[in-house]
Amino acid sequence: MADLAAAPVTRLGPMRGFTWRRDQRHRPGLKYMVSTGRLHGFESLEEAGLLLALDFAGGVTEVLSQPLRLKFRTADGWRKHTPDFLAISRLGIWLIDVRPAGLIQQEDRESFAATAEAALTCGWHYTVAAQWKPHVLVTVDEMSSRRRPLADRLGVQPGLFAGAKEGLSFGEIVMGSAFEPVARAHLLHLLWQRRLGVDLSQPLGDRSTVVLGSEEP
Repeated sequence: MADLAAAPVTRLGPMRGFTWRRDQRHRPGLKYMVSTGRLHGFESLEEAGLLLALDFAGGVTEVLSQPLRLKFRTADGWRKHTPDFLAISRLGIWLIDVRPAGLIQQEDRESFAATAEAALTCGWHYTVAAQWKPHVLVTVDEMSSRRRPLADRLGVQPGLFAGAKEGLSFGEIVMGSAFEPVARAHLLHLLWQRRLGVDLSQPLGDRSTVVLGSEEP
């Protein structure tokens, strides 16, 4: 374990391959991340949701699916566990497991505890993505629909920033523009880029207060 932090894990592929067949119960796939500029494998819709959240969070420079396999001893003998993701960001390295809270069993808790100890040894962070507020991923997914580069040919963005400085709501900022549909698209784009921000503890709507974001120049 002492050598794991120095291992070139970013050069390795997943510990096991991703498979697709008609009768499988989970939903694997590939998800594109703006942060890394490439596709990443996932094995469930919950894992796809985590990749979306990581992409929105900002600061992520690398994400690896199923980056390593741990072997550890329990009271019942040896066990293996493969964490779902390793995320490298400007704020540190995170080892992440994804499991809906209602599906976590005692063996899972033991595997998570062993993984947390391994991360601690390496100086990494560890977390289990077990539950989201119902509206969060829907909101982030809506903003991600405008994640691609967007040229401001009609000059609507200065008005959006001005509205955010005044603490106006999403709807008020949009209606204050001469080009409402374009302003709405640009507002979502700026929210995705974190140049503007909203309170994600509440569903996004026209009444949501928009503020200047962490990436606002």
